[in-house]
Amino acid sequence: MRIHLSSVFVDDQEKAVRFYTDVLGFVRKHDVPLGEDRWLTVVSPEDPDGTELLLEPSGHPAVQPYKTALVEDGIPATSFAVDDVRAEYHRLRALGVRFTQEPLEMGPVTTAVLDDTCGNLIQLVHSA
Repeated sequence: MRIHLSSVFVDDQEKAVRFYTDVLGFVRKHDVPLGEDRWLTVVSPEDPDGTELLLEPSGHPAVQPYKTALVEDGIPATSFAVDDVRAEYHRLRALGVRFTQEPLEMGPVTTAVLDDTCGNLIQLVHSA
């Protein structure tokens, strides 16, 4: 068994796909119209057949209170592995990305937390 798909709730799918592809560097995998919304997934360009991230519309009534509570408490919606948190932090800051936590070393793990512009905090992590 392995993880095939994970999702983040986004307030605007078009804005989300631009951020996740143009800024974070993922590539679009699926973009299927479903009424007013889309089945819209992205993947790592390093693993195009790997785990997909669904940019899921946040229209369900339970989503906004959930997302608001996570952000207010500083809890990331998900975590992405990177080779070098500090390098990604500097690259993304240069692109205008807002971080809520600068790179922080915690033993063998370094993390940073960014705002995805779509209502989520996303953690970047590297394990030594």
